[in-house]
Amino acid sequence: MTHFSSPGAGPELDTGDARITVKVGAEHTGDAFEVFEVDAPRGPSVPPHADPWAKAFYVLHGRITVYVDGELHDLGPGASISVPAGAVNTFTVHTPSAQFLAISLTGGMGRFFRDVDRATPEQAPEIAAQHKIEFAS
Repeated sequence: MTHFSSPGAGPELDTGDARITVKVGAEHTGDAFEVFEVDAPRGPSVPPHADPWAKAFYVLHGRITVYVDGELHDLGPGASISVPAGAVNTFTVHTPSAQFLAISLTGGMGRFFRDVDRATPEQAPEIAAQHKIEFAS
């Protein structure tokens, strides 16, 4: 199936720490992968956690530090990083905002984002557990 997403188009989801625009959803790829445009403000995002899906980030503008299994990686425009499934990870935005692409294998990340978008902040830990996301202790 071919899917075209024009600039500025795509469903927008609010995860509490970022605005996510779905550019290519799992429904367009047979659940093989997804592409999201992430707009995040300065500061830390979700606490360190492990996802059951692999993902990658590609920075469009701004600076972020990505934490993966105890290592910090500084990313600016044009930089990318892959995060294996099960790796403890998070990111922090160091500029007033950052925009980056998040690509994930399977449709798991999108299902999680959609559930968080419809929930209250208090429900987030329960939703994470339902999606097999484990927070680091």
